[in-house]
Amino acid sequence: MSEEGSKGSVLESCVGKGHDLSSLVEYAEDSVVSKTVLDKKAGTLTLFAFDKGQRLSEHRAPFDAVVEVIDGTGRITIDGVDNDVSAGQIIIMPADVPHSVTAEERFKMLLIMIRN
Repeated sequence: MSEEGSKGSVLESCVGKGHDLSSLVEYAEDSVVSKTVLDKKAGTLTLFAFDKGQRLSEHRAPFDAVVEVIDGTGRITIDGVDNDVSAGQIIIMPADVPHSVTAEERFKMLLIMIRN
């Protein structure tokens, strides 16, 4: 997984003005690209762009997380249950529950991590 651009430039482009989320992260062949938009004590906002067939393997996070799909379709598996998601949908991944993300086709998502 690669992270392109500086954190400041993404954040700065969004402060005080509307922005198309999808335009803030670009696809890369055979890759998962991530860009941190905001990283605060209370939580983080991170954009991801998955090329078709790419995935984040099963893992657990200590905090609740919300995924908003902003382009394409993907599969988010939570505690062994597959959830097909597409642009415009959100899904919540509860804290300490195993989950994974798979790109059925190219897709982009915003991950909102809420810390305790």
